[in-house]
Amino acid sequence: MRRTPLTSQPPLPAQPLSPLDGRYRAAVSPLADYLSEAGLNRARVEVEVEWLIALTDRSLFGTTPLADADKQRLRGLYRDFGQTEIDWLAEKEAVTRHDVKAVEYLVRDRLAALGLDAIAELTHFACTSEDVNSAAYALTVRRAVEHVWLPALHGVIERLRELAAEHADAAMLSRTHGQPATPSTMGKELAVFAARLERVATQIAGSAYLAKFSGATGTWSAHLAADPDADWPTIAREYIEGMGIGFNGLTTQIEPHDWQVELYDRVRHAGGILHNLATDVWTYISLGYFAQIPVAGATGSSTMPHKVNPIRFENAEANLELSAALLGSLSQTLVTSRLQRDLTDSTTQRNIGVAFGHSLLALDNLRRGLNEISLARDVLRADLDANWEVLAEAIQTVIRAEVVAGRSTISDPYALLKELTRGHRVGGTELAAFVRGLAIGDEAKQRLLALTPATYTGFAERLATN
Repeated sequence: MRRTPLTSQPPLPAQPLSPLDGRYRAAVSPLADYLSEAGLNRARVEVEVEWLIALTDRSLFGTTPLADADKQRLRGLYRDFGQTEIDWLAEKEAVTRHDVKAVEYLVRDRLAALGLDAIAELTHFACTSEDVNSAAYALTVRRAVEHVWLPALHGVIERLRELAAEHADAAMLSRTHGQPATPSTMGKELAVFAARLERVATQIAGSAYLAKFSGATGTWSAHLAADPDADWPTIAREYIEGMGIGFNGLTTQIEPHDWQVELYDRVRHAGGILHNLATDVWTYISLGYFAQIPVAGATGSSTMPHKVNPIRFENAEANLELSAALLGSLSQTLVTSRLQRDLTDSTTQRNIGVAFGHSLLALDNLRRGLNEISLARDVLRADLDANWEVLAEAIQTVIRAEVVAGRSTISDPYALLKELTRGHRVGGTELAAFVRGLAIGDEAKQRLLALTPATYTGFAERLATN
């Protein structure tokens, strides 16, 4: 039977290529306010407008400071930036073939409409595109991190802290190397993840966001040619810092992006911890430690009705891997620029939003997943009761202390317990009989006899709520 080639089918209506703009748009759309092309262009307009205001505030080239009402109208160009401006820039860039030049023309056009065309020539004054871009990226990335991504991370941390407190006393069998090991509590284990994430979140919150504003090769040459008496480095610093970002005064044509590399590596670090959390919770679910709360109407498996798949944690795991790959690529590419400038960073930086989008999607899935599990304490207790041999550590350690204190002469306590328990299942009755036969002090013996796997958790409960 002859098949019709797929290429002969009519094209689909316009569809998003990226799942972040399609299937997952609702979860990541807040990032688009900052890290989309439109968000970048709005920030570029902001940079151009504020530069105009900075120049006239200093009465450079015979200008006078703008009236407050005129400043507010100017600032309306980026505060009210919307579809009209997006469409205008798209049409202009189709002609200019240069995105930043299109933004300059937009500002010039609006200055005329506002009756401020007398200062039109100060638009983009002495700037190279990378002056505007470096400031725009610093603004948009900072705002995306502080207003969207970090709050989402803190949402996961807060949920972990809640679960850690709730399950602080829930004794569970640890599984070092996948094998039964000294018990902990579920609360303490979740608190470990919360503490790790809080540390990295603090580092990210303290990140630097830097911009340059020193002209074509970072020398202020055009500025000095226009006004040799002005203190251009100080003017540029005050202008950039006035927008709430840091100033880099020693650059080539571009700001070297080292702050971006540092930030993306920290976000990737946080993603690694979150990935670890996703795989651990997945494993606890597979062990039956956590039961998943069924969502009404949801299908776990298309063929096995009984299943509730851990989709939230698997989705988070995969998106964290995608995010890590993109963040790693950003870091690797952005740290290098040939001589004073190349354009490898231009297309690379347009994927910042994609990298953060996959990370944000993972955070959304983790937060939702952590709200859809319940601890099966009965399973934890049964698991502990089936593994009394984990008390071998406690017994051999107590014997050692008794030997040092002169209350026992047992040689090589470790070997003694290894012979009893390694490769063997030892029940509570058998272990108690063994302890009663030990030549150790009575107080130590009674302490060991009172011990169970469920009570051998040290300071775990306290650690869970620190």
